[in-house]
Amino acid sequence: NTVDPQALIDHYGADTARLFTMFAAPPEQSLEWNDDGVSGANRFIKRLWALVYDYLQWRDSSPAGNAAAVELSADQAEMRRLLHQQLAQAQFDFDKEQFNTVVSAGMKLVNEASRLARPAAADGDGYRSVMDETLNVLVRMLAPIIPHVCHRLWRALGGTGELVDAAWPEVDESALQRDQLELVVQVNGKLRGKISVAADATNEQIEALARANDNVKRFIEDKAVRKVIVVAGKLVNIVVQG
Repeated sequence: NTVDPQALIDHYGADTARLFTMFAAPPEQSLEWNDDGVSGANRFIKRLWALVYDYLQWRDSSPAGNAAAVELSADQAEMRRLLHQQLAQAQFDFDKEQFNTVVSAGMKLVNEASRLARPAAADGDGYRSVMDETLNVLVRMLAPIIPHVCHRLWRALGGTGELVDAAWPEVDESALQRDQLELVVQVNGKLRGKISVAADATNEQIEALARANDNVKRFIEDKAVRKVIVVAGKLVNIVVQG
């Protein structure tokens, strides 16, 4: 059985139809029609639209400071890291024609940008810098999938010319670097805590921090530690007897 997309286009618009079909299944697989999926695609487009225009309303009422002297908060720096991480993944996925994972990257960025704390106007230089970059990249990244909406948002954000002629955004490798990492701590394979460590911490330093975690102590005190396994950038597993 087949579904005529014209009714969907008439009701929601062509971009919703494109987004749903590209997100629901990879190109080489058959697509199982799902009305809830269509509605979900339309809700995402509305969230993206609202995110951009809510930000523009804030930006238009907030004085710009010295862009050259902007210092980002930890949350803002993490937003930039996520932005360029997802951009790099989307670039790889486009080359492989894995459009559904490109959409997933866009959804993740919209979620995280929506959660980013909005400061008072007088202290908003870092927020302005990160959001300008995030939204500019986001509309270019999603333009091949939802071109009509992204073109309107591109113009609203101050983009010049046709979005279809705009260059693909470049990944900033420096943004991917992290000063701190959050690792989970397991005891005999079960989650018992989380620790924050310097990105260049040694295994010995990581082990010491894991053992010092208050909740972890409850599960290792008075027990013999057989070994400690450190999986770089991910977790620490303390194996104890008993």
